Amino acid sequence: MTELRGFYTLWLREVKRYLRNRTRIVSSFMQPLLWLVIFGSGVRFSGDIGGLTYQQFIFPGIIGQTLLFTAMFMGISVIWDKEFGFMKEILVAPISRFSIFMGKMIGDSTDAVLQGVIVFFLGFILGVPINLVMFLAILPIMLLTTFGLVSIGLTIASYITDLESFGVIQSFINLPLFFLSGALFPLQGLPEWLQVASRLNPLTYGVDALRTVILGGAWQSIYPLWMDLAIIGGFNVVLIAVGTWAFGRMK
Repeated sequence: MTELRGFYTLWLREVKRYLRNRTRIVSSFMQPLLWLVIFGSGVRFSGDIGGLTYQQFIFPGIIGQTLLFTAMFMGISVIWDKEFGFMKEILVAPISRFSIFMGKMIGDSTDAVLQGVIVFFLGFILGVPINLVMFLAILPIMLLTTFGLVSIGLTIASYITDLESFGVIQSFINLPLFFLSGALFPLQGLPEWLQVASRLNPLTYGVDALRTVILGGAWQSIYPLWMDLAIIGGFNVVLIAVGTWAFGRMK
């Protein structure tokens, strides 16, 4: 019971902290909007994207970008907690490091999904046929995609004590993951070595799963949906184990 209460408290704290920061919500919403409206309408893409407009093609990718950037940024909460001494209070609490990590990770993942949901409803502007069934189908995909990404941010933050270093490392990881995920262009036309790199990218499978569900028969997915989810799930298990281990070493 103590473990469950501790987990719930940490989850609720992360969600409340996110919802109260309206400036961050608005600013995080504006970036994907600029990608979709300015970049999506300004680029004349000549690759094979079927009968889709370029905006429709990158729409699932921009949702993936939102999940990635929001999820990775959430690691900064660990540094703030260290700075103000709250992390010490958490670590000496009578709950396991696994519950501590899971509470923060799932709380931050919930925040990232909420941000992704806001971007999802931009699909109305782009002419993507959005419905309730599609919305309910992508929610678990978005949540599953964020688990491993949030775990990366939390793991990195567990070893860092200043915000500047975290920002540099976050950008160093975010940009390759984003550009090699197929969010902005089909991966089939890339050189072989870049295709290999994209296969090692967990976000590739998240974007592919989102594109499969959102665009349906209008887009031929790279991998079967079950394979996307299986690979993301395996990646999450590994990163959760690494993150729990990292939190276990914090003092």
